[in-house]
Amino acid sequence: MSSPRPTTTNAGIPVASDDHSLTAGPNGPVLLQDHYLIEKNAQFNRERVPERVVHAKGGGAFGFFEVTEDVSQFTKAAVFQPGAKTETLVRYSSVAGELGSPDTWRDPRGTAIKFYTSEGNYDLVGNNTPVFFIRDAIKFPDFIRSQKRRADNHLRDHDMQWDFWTQCPESAHQVTWLMGDRGIPRTWRNMNMYGSHTYSWINAAGEKFWVKYHFKTDQGHDFLTQAEADRMAGEDADHHIRDLWTAIKAGEHPSWTLYVQVMPFEDAADYRFNPFDLTKVWPHGDYPLIKVGRFVLNRNPENYFAQIEQAAFEPSNMVPGVGASPDKMLQGRLFSYPDAHRYRIGTNYMDLPVNRPIAPVNSYAKDGSMRFSIDHDPVYAPNSYGGPRADAAYGTDDSAAGVEQEVIRSAYRLHSEDDDFGQPGTLVRTVFSDEERARFVDNVAGHLSKGVSKPILEKALDYWRSVDKDTGDKIADKVQG
Repeated sequence: MSSPRPTTTNAGIPVASDDHSLTAGPNGPVLLQDHYLIEKNAQFNRERVPERVVHAKGGGAFGFFEVTEDVSQFTKAAVFQPGAKTETLVRYSSVAGELGSPDTWRDPRGTAIKFYTSEGNYDLVGNNTPVFFIRDAIKFPDFIRSQKRRADNHLRDHDMQWDFWTQCPESAHQVTWLMGDRGIPRTWRNMNMYGSHTYSWINAAGEKFWVKYHFKTDQGHDFLTQAEADRMAGEDADHHIRDLWTAIKAGEHPSWTLYVQVMPFEDAADYRFNPFDLTKVWPHGDYPLIKVGRFVLNRNPENYFAQIEQAAFEPSNMVPGVGASPDKMLQGRLFSYPDAHRYRIGTNYMDLPVNRPIAPVNSYAKDGSMRFSIDHDPVYAPNSYGGPRADAAYGTDDSAAGVEQEVIRSAYRLHSEDDDFGQPGTLVRTVFSDEERARFVDNVAGHLSKGVSKPILEKALDYWRSVDKDTGDKIADKVQG
């Protein structure tokens, strides 16, 4: 009986067998002319792309974002206009672990969101924390290498981590978040998402504002203790991927409410903290949360590799009405993310269905490896033959919003209350409950007790005493006792 859907080669040609190679007789050598055998194995040898250097392990889903409020006084972006509903993709990930690492290691979680807007793709790349370890992208390769594996024995090393953290005191705020309850979310559904960086919004009148994004989970915060996470790493290394997939498949569609903090453009100059420093938050008492809309995940990917592994997110994808800021980490990522995709996936990664915008693409890009969109003459600008033209009436160039000063190498200008330990100290003393503080002390002490050398340990204890003297002393007692 013939098959209703015969197997074919990649060229669509029907094949005779998936079980037996062509040989010279039943016991003879395999023949080079078996092009299907060669195609199958050659394809198999090449079916992986390089994993992401950072955020390698992750998963994601599709959904939508719906605006329920009116923030048009702050931005002209179509995606944020009242009633707008936009298809979305999100990818969650851990930072330091490799592609096969357990989901439940203590680590920040990346939260990359792609909005398929009518004005082109808008990508918002952040974390489940509102801050980060460093404030300048020139330190990023060093930071990541300190969290990865040693060069000699290929083992992860707490001494290396704490050496970097204590040499860079701006890390204290993020490390406080990391060692607290939110360092290991119970599920991706039970954590917030933050844009983390400061961005600019531009309204229809051309007025500019500074903005921070907060996606608050509607499922409620929940976390794993260190003991639960360690056990789960052995029982189900893919716990977070499985949980999200299973929930969506069962019709339990997770949702988040988007809020923004909006700072008047002029406030940035003398605000008490440098508003572009990724290691700082804007206290809500200064700039309250403003509700924007709801974000829902309701569709699982049909193919993980095609739609999640090949998904490419880049902060440089900003639509009219949204711009960058002088945030040095954001400025570095504007280059590094698309550069990583060109290396990892290929020159024409934006042609892939998961990355291709729903808005018309009128680009002068042409050729290159794996190009499958059709290029038409003219392929240059300016031209006299009716090709697309850039137009300031439609496009905006706000990636350097607020940058009107001489080009120098310098630390951020310190504002009146800027220091590296003040905000993490406030987090420990006033935000953490007594129970959270106790777990935090246990988490830090447990981490410091795993292979951290005495000189680095002394630096780490000084680091935590600088955050909060009482908490630092309790950590010291735990480690040294």
